[in-house]
Formats: sequence, C-alpha cells, structure tokens
Amino acid sequence: MSNQATSGSSQGSGNDFFSQKVLGHPAGLFVLFFTEMWERFSYYGMRSLLVLFLTSSLVDGGWAWERKTALALYGTYTSMVYLTPIIGGFVADRYLGSRKTVLLGAFIMALGHASMALETPAFLYIGLLCLIFGNGFFKPNMTSIVSQLYKDHAEKKDAAYTIFYMGVNSGAFLGMMLCGYIGEKVDWSFGFGLAGIFMFLGLIMFYFFQGIFGEVGLKPLVANKSTTENASAQTDGDKRNPFLTIDIVLIILAAIIALVWVINDPMSKIYDYNIFGNSTTADYVMLGGVLIFVFIIFSRLVRYSEITRDKLIALCMIAFFYMLFWASFEQAGGSMSIFAKDYVDRSLTGGFATTFKVINTLLTVVPLAIISWVLSRLTRVTFGKYSVANIVLISSFVIIWGIVIWMLNREFNNEGTEVQASWFQILNSFFIITLAPMFTKLWESKYNPPVAFKYAMGLSFLGIGFYALSYGSAAIPAGAQTAAVSMIWLVIAYLFHTMGELCISPVGLSNVSKLAPARMISIMFGVWYLSIAIGNKIAGKLGGEMDAISQEHGMANFFLIFTVTPLAAAILVAALHPIFKKLMHGVQ
Repeated sequence: MSNQATSGSSQGSGNDFFSQKVLGHPAGLFVLFFTEMWERFSYYGMRSLLVLFLTSSLVDGGWAWERKTALALYGTYTSMVYLTPIIGGFVADRYLGSRKTVLLGAFIMALGHASMALETPAFLYIGLLCLIFGNGFFKPNMTSIVSQLYKDHAEKKDAAYTIFYMGVNSGAFLGMMLCGYIGEKVDWSFGFGLAGIFMFLGLIMFYFFQGIFGEVGLKPLVANKSTTENASAQTDGDKRNPFLTIDIVLIILAAIIALVWVINDPMSKIYDYNIFGNSTTADYVMLGGVLIFVFIIFSRLVRYSEITRDKLIALCMIAFFYMLFWASFEQAGGSMSIFAKDYVDRSLTGGFATTFKVINTLLTVVPLAIISWVLSRLTRVTFGKYSVANIVLISSFVIIWGIVIWMLNREFNNEGTEVQASWFQILNSFFIITLAPMFTKLWESKYNPPVAFKYAMGLSFLGIGFYALSYGSAAIPAGAQTAAVSMIWLVIAYLFHTMGELCISPVGLSNVSKLAPARMISIMFGVWYLSIAIGNKIAGKLGGEMDAISQEHGMANFFLIFTVTPLAAAILVAALHPIFKKLMHGVQ
C-alpha cells in the first residue's frame, strides 16, 4: 500500500496529474475536489450543530446554555479558524511541504470530531481546538497544491478553481444536510461523530491518491525564498520594506491582546471569570489592540512608493467592507439558527408535509446523484493504479447513499414532518450551485461592474435578506422566547444572502492577487483572512445580544440592525467608487 501512495513521485512534477481526463479536466483535480468535499462536509456538518446543541434543553439532549454564551463560543471558534491558516502555510512552506501538512491537518480534525462526539465540556474544548488547528494546516495547503499544479497552466486556473469551489459547496451541502438531520433527530453525538467519520475517510483517500500529484507538495518551498524575493522586488519595480523591530514588537503585542480577548470572551461567560477583571476593561484593552493594529498598517503604508501605497490602501479598504459583510453573513450559524429553532413554524402536515418531502428528496438526491456520477468517471480512469484510494472513496459514497435512503424513508413514513432547524443552512450551498453560473456570465460580460459596485451589490443583497427576517418577525412580541414565523422568510433571507456572497466572496481573493505586490502576497492574504476572522468574531458578539435587544425592542429590530448596517455600508462603498478607481491605478 505504501508503494501506491508514492508511485507517481517519479513521474515528474504533476505529470500523472494531467495524464488522464475526467469530464475534460485532469483526473487529479477531482481527487482534490473530493478531498476538499469531505473536509467541508465535516466542517459545515459540525458548524450546523454547534449552537443548536449548546442552546437546546437538557430534555432534548443539549446543554441548555444561554444564547449569548453559545454565540460567544461560536464567534471565537469561527474567527480562529481563519487565523490558523497563516500557521499552516508557514509550517508547509518551511518544514513539511503541502501534502504532509494536509494529512496532518486532516488527522487532527478527525480527532477533533471524535472528541466532540463524547459530549463533555473538556472534550468539547479539546475538539474545537483540534478543529481550529487542523483546519489551519489543511485549508491553505489544499489551495496551494492546486496553485502549484497549475503554475505552468495559467489559462486553466479559473476552471480548476471553479471545480474545486464546487467541491467546497458539495461538501457543505451534504454535511449540513446529514449531520444536521442525525444530530437533531437522532442523537447529537452521532451528528458530531458522522462529521469525523468522513473526515477520516477523506484522509485515507487522499493518502492513497498522493501519487497522482507527482512531486508537487512533497517539499517545502523555502529553498528559493531569497531568489523569489529578489525577483519579486524587481518585478514590482519598488523598494522592499522590511519589518523594523518596533513593527515586530507591536505586531506581537496586538496579536497577544487579540488572542487573549477572543478566548476570554466565551470563557468569562462560561466560567464567570474575566481575565481583564470586567467586560468594560476587556473592551478598552481590545480597542487599544485595534488602534495598535491600525497604527502598524498605516505606519508601514507611508513607507511605500505612491502606486504601491495606493493599491494597498485600496486593498485595506476592500478588506474593511469584507469584514462588515461577514459580521452580518455569519449570523447563519448563530442567531439565524436560533431563530430557526425557536421562532419558526417548522411543523408541516397534510399536503404541505408531502410537498416538502418531495422537494427535500429532489434537493438531496439530484446533487448526490450528480456527484456520484462524477465519482464513477474518476473511478473509471484511476481505479487500476489507485485501487485502494478508489475503494475508500466508493465506500464513503455507499455509506452516504445508505444514510440518505434511510433518512428519506424515515421521513416519508412519518405522517407529518418537522423540518430540522439546521436544514435551512443547506440553502446557501444549494443557491450557490444554482446561481453561480448566472453571476459568472455577468462578470464575464460587458456589464461587469467595478469592484466598489460589486461590494455595494453584495452588501445590499445581504441587507435585503435581513429585512425579510425583520418583516417576517414583526408580529413577535418583545421578549418572546418562542414564536411560529413562516419558513418562507428564512428561505428568502438565504436566497438574498447567497446572492450577496456571490457578489463579494469570489472576487475577494482575486483582489488580493491583483493589488498586492508579488513579494507581499502572503502577508496580504494574512490580512485578508484576518478581516474574515474579525468579521466572524463581531458576528458572534452581535448575535449574542439577540436576547437583550429582542427583549427590549423586539426581534424585528434585532434583524433591522443587520439590515441597516449593510445597506449603509453599500451606499458608502458605492460613493467611494471614484476613490477606489484612483487608488487602484488601472487594476480592474
């Protein structure tokens, strides 16, 4: 078996990757597709359950946490998930190489899911910590492998990343569908455990498929660092700007403040112990950390030449609006999940129940059938050389189909049905798969809007989605802990939120690659992920005020906050279009 795992290494850098075709693309790309799919299955499967499990009553098998406490932990987890990729990239580039780091990350995540399935406080925190660092090792290096494999095939990169991105959404869709159903309707432990099982199977599959990548990702990339930096400096036509001692000291100080504050937020609520003494002091300390970070950014920007400085300022401005987007969008796994669980009428009877069961069946079976067909095409061309990997992959899908058939049969045998709260989260992935081609055509047409207007569109769609929730919850009395709002408002919200995501997310990383000098790509990607991390933490903090705001002002006004803020940001970013155009110096 060990021979199979390395058999392609002698074939040169990625030669075996391109040697066989599946649907007109390299077979190896679909190995990455399925590996990423299982990782996203595990991540989103667990994410769909976390807040619901923590806030559910003891009778229902949950821990009956206060919503504010659960959302504080959720915000800390989702924010740290976007910080650790910096560590994973460093470890891969300097020590292990991308492939070993991916395997290490997958193994750590599998342990994390297994730990969470034990449902004790200690194992919950250990599990979350494993998932945070495992994701950090896995996530950046999967995209790095794609980038390395296509470095001499730039014309094929867009198509490659599109297929890879479909793997992301396929995994998210299936994970939220199946882990959510089993966790809510059977047992929370089984839901968390299922996420770990498929992460482990994905790890085994990737290990035995490694030969298809040739030598790509085996060795650290640090060997030619000095040569690369010199070449980058010449290409950029700009002087280098090394970090001063004071820069490093301030970066370390800001990082320590941020990390302690992020961990202290849920800890102070769970154990009633505040590292900073009280919440007011904690907020002032965090404000100081933010000011230090802003000072670092601008003190460095002024040291660059005018054109480089302008592009980096534009990129920082874009990152700021991206952060605002995520602060609202990430309510999906937090306050919107609680809203679905406690305030939405999810019970269906008669014709409505039958209609939902049919729609849910089609929604589940059709995408799974398409993915299974892709699997059959991959198996047809790679089974002879990578039989063990293919057997693991086929076995995974046999298990998936078994669970799906059992789930659908179970629901059809029930007279009525109760839609699980986590079900609504699958709508995001479904709408992405459905609407992405339309948005792709728009971006490729003559009507492709400038970056400022894309962000304005995305933020506007986001605000409209939250307005649907605000309008739908208008009849809920202030302070009510339960209600029976129509499901249609959540469906509309997820539709508009997804349209907003399609306007913003796909172009985000492209903006980094276009605006940052080549020698600064890594650090600017770090800043970009930092903006997502901050947005996720803000989402948890704002979502944690759900009870306090709805108690005093009503649920409609809580969602109105997430309506007004994105719409105001949309107006602002659209108004800044002339400034963006000037700062970007012709970059489209």
